[in-house]
Amino acid sequence: MLNRVILIGRLTKDPELRYTPAGVAVTQFTIAVDRPFSSQGGEREADFIPVVTWRQLAETCANYLRKGRLTAVEGRIQVRNYDNNEGKRVYVTEVIADNVRFLESNRDSGGSRDDAGSYGGGSAPSSNQASRGGNNNSGYSRGPAADPFSDDGKPIDISDDDLPF
Repeated sequence: MLNRVILIGRLTKDPELRYTPAGVAVTQFTIAVDRPFSSQGGEREADFIPVVTWRQLAETCANYLRKGRLTAVEGRIQVRNYDNNEGKRVYVTEVIADNVRFLESNRDSGGSRDDAGSYGGGSAPSSNQASRGGNNNSGYSRGPAADPFSDDGKPIDISDDDLPF
């Protein structure tokens, strides 16, 4: 059996960091994922997917992610239910993330990291991102003029036909 999901979308608001009574960090946020087709009116539609992260990954997401940021999430789908105050059963479907990739730099929000990163499985930010699929800038100048992959804060227009999946 397999329950894996990979999503790429933009955060709809800043992540909410909370702690359980046992002191375990948990962060919740929602990402908007564009649908691959347009509506009959020609407008693009999106799905709004709730995401939950735990422990160190939750604290990292709360520190580095902000509303509007392009983010990749890898995890599993979980469906849970509870009875609300009116006695009605409520079902919640969410993604429990075990890996989050920050696909845009932190420049615009004034953060200290200047490159996108990948964090998961309780890993903390480090300079050795190559082993987890992050940027390896060894041998390259960190200046903005020397970075051939710099987006200059402008969105990158990529058609669906250019994506390998």
